[in-house]
Amino acid sequence: MTRIDAKFAALKAEGKKAFVTYVMAGDPDFDTSLEIVKGLPAAGVDIIELGLPFTDPMADGATIQLAGQRALGAGMTLERTLELAREFRKDDNTTPIVLMGYYNPIYNRGVDTFLKDAKDAGIDGLIVVDLPPEEDDELCIPAQAAGLNFIRLATPTTDDARLPRVMQNTSGFVYYVSITGITGAAEAQASDVAPEVTRIKAAVNLPVIVGFGIKTPENAESIAKIADGAVVGSAIVSQIADGKPVKDVLEFVADLAAGAHRG
Repeated sequence: MTRIDAKFAALKAEGKKAFVTYVMAGDPDFDTSLEIVKGLPAAGVDIIELGLPFTDPMADGATIQLAGQRALGAGMTLERTLELAREFRKDDNTTPIVLMGYYNPIYNRGVDTFLKDAKDAGIDGLIVVDLPPEEDDELCIPAQAAGLNFIRLATPTTDDARLPRVMQNTSGFVYYVSITGITGAAEAQASDVAPEVTRIKAAVNLPVIVGFGIKTPENAESIAKIADGAVVGSAIVSQIADGKPVKDVLEFVADLAAGAHRG
C-alpha cells in the first residue's frame, strides 16, 4: 500500500473528500517553493502534485507554462525536484507526493535510475501526461513494480471504447480532466462532470479526482460533492506568479481546502 492508497483509505474512513494541489517545483525559486510545499499539509492539502519543470509542455496553459519557465530559469532540474521532495520528507513522511510532468526528463535520466531515485526521494506516484496506455511497458509497468502508483488521466473525449484501455494499469486514483483543452482555461461545471465520474467509477474501482478549471472554494466544493476530491493547480500557481507572500498563498490554499472538504 502506497501513501496514496493509505490516504484515500483514511479519508474514506473519515467520510471526507480529498483536496489535491498542484505546484511547480522550483517556482519561483527552490527555497520559496520548498517553503510553500512544506506548508501545504497544514493548509489542508491531502495529496501534493509536484510539477516537474519541462521546456515543452503540451497539456498546460500559459499559467503553468510560465511557472515552468520561472523554475527552469532559477536552475530547477529533475535532480533538484527530487531534492525538494527529499527535503520535504525530512519533516513529513505521510503526505503523498505525486510527480506530474512529461516523459523526456525521465527518459534522459534512464527509467531504472529514475524510479530508484524517485522512490528514495519519497515520491509515491507518477502522472506522465504524454505516455499513452500503448506505452505502458515503457514506464507504467516498471513504476508499479517499483512500488509507485501510475495515475492516468481520463478526459471528456475518453469514450466507452477507449476507457477500459486507459484504466487497465491505472493505480492510486484516476485524474478526470473536467474540460477539453489546456490547464487554467475554463471553469469546471459539476453538472457536466457528474455523469462522467459515474461512468469512470463503473469501469474501475479507484477514487476519481477532478481537476482543470477549479478556481474557487465554491467550485472545489461543488466538484468534491460529485467526485472523490478536487485538484487545484493554476489558481494557486497564479498566486505565486503574482508574487504573493508564502503566508498569503497558503491562506488561499486553506480556503480552497475548506471548500473541497465541505464537499
